[in-house]
Amino acid sequence: MLTSINPANDKLLNQYTEHDETAINTMLQQTQHAYTEWKKTSITTRADLMRHAAKILLKRRDEYAVLAALEMGKPVRAGRAEIEKCAMVCDYYAEHAESLLSDQLIKSDVTKSYVSFQPLGVILAIMPWNFPFWQVFRFAAPTLMAGNAAVLKHASNVTGCALAIEQVFREAGFPEHLFQTLKVAGSKVTPIIAHPVIQAVTLTGSVSAGRAVAETAGRMLKKTVLELGGSDPYLILEDADLDLAIPVCVSSRLINSGQSCVAAKRFIVVESRREEFEQRFVEQMRKSSMGDPLDETNDIGPQARKDLRDELHQQVEVSMSKGAHCLLGGRIPKGLGAYYPPTVLTNVTQGMPAHDDELFGPVASIISAQNEQHAITIANDSCFGLGAAVFTCDLAKGEHIAAKELAAGLCFVNDNVKSDPRLPFGGIKDSGYGRELSGFGIREFVNIKTVSIK
Repeated sequence: MLTSINPANDKLLNQYTEHDETAINTMLQQTQHAYTEWKKTSITTRADLMRHAAKILLKRRDEYAVLAALEMGKPVRAGRAEIEKCAMVCDYYAEHAESLLSDQLIKSDVTKSYVSFQPLGVILAIMPWNFPFWQVFRFAAPTLMAGNAAVLKHASNVTGCALAIEQVFREAGFPEHLFQTLKVAGSKVTPIIAHPVIQAVTLTGSVSAGRAVAETAGRMLKKTVLELGGSDPYLILEDADLDLAIPVCVSSRLINSGQSCVAAKRFIVVESRREEFEQRFVEQMRKSSMGDPLDETNDIGPQARKDLRDELHQQVEVSMSKGAHCLLGGRIPKGLGAYYPPTVLTNVTQGMPAHDDELFGPVASIISAQNEQHAITIANDSCFGLGAAVFTCDLAKGEHIAAKELAAGLCFVNDNVKSDPRLPFGGIKDSGYGRELSGFGIREFVNIKTVSIK
């Protein structure tokens, strides 16, 4: 059984019977059959249906925001914003897929030669709980617009969200079985990846999950796109405008109650600004309200599960035992729910979880740097490479550092790291490979075919 528990009050929400091997095989064959017809449809037809999906999302944003709050603790205000972003990515690909997938003429020594972008088939998506709608739609919108079909293995605790997404596509008029949700535990994914119907796999999740999926898919010679963990550094240089930097840093650390791959996690501050940054950062973090995610006034809800909350707290305690100082939070509150308060650690150095690992929750690590170059060195001295940001009043210098110096897939100047349908999204090193969104994303799961006419 797949179990969904409300992380705000520990109450059982629902239980779902898993699909067995026979049901999974039947569903995959159904999706394959749907694909054989879908790939023949025009881009215009696909776009009309995708725009309809966007309208359904906006119509039901309140309903879906509440569902996300109940299943994984997302504050409803953030949930509504997530649904709106899902509608935006649907509209983006409805508008631009035709141009992004149009044939590219190439001059050669034959009469005509060009590159054509053709669908691959059925794509498996393995998705996490932290953005239960957005993670799926940022994959599904380009994948379906490219003429592929999709099956979703979502995180078990957000099965209700997974089924709601399937219903959106069905109600929008997409062919039956073109997008289906597989109700299975993570331990049963390997044979699905190996199934001959599956042509490629995309996963957003942990580094360990990424390695396991890549290993299985690699043996089967199936392409993968992996968006894994992150420990995004935010560099505060000597000339940084703290009036701008502080609110951006706080909001980025607390986004989704701290449970985001591209949330700010390591604040690398040039020593001459560290004391002022710490004081103002702690003051701003303290103002954030934590509580019932259904209460519109709360900024932070519970962590998605108690085991994840407890793991986060252990990382904090180990870091403190190794010399980190806790300036705010750091204690599990009494009462029901998987709550963890906004927490700030300073004196963070190598060898501590707060320095070396990803802290997936509202815990900020402040790391002192001797100077600008030292800050860059610390930022890059990580197994992760998803996002990074630099704060400076010298925009030319900031651009140079972002473009040339920081080892990450997403680099921002005087702003928080975020995804945008118009720009590619993805990382390097242990943060994964491949890209989602933009033209780069829609071309990940297509056959980039050379056509040559003598």
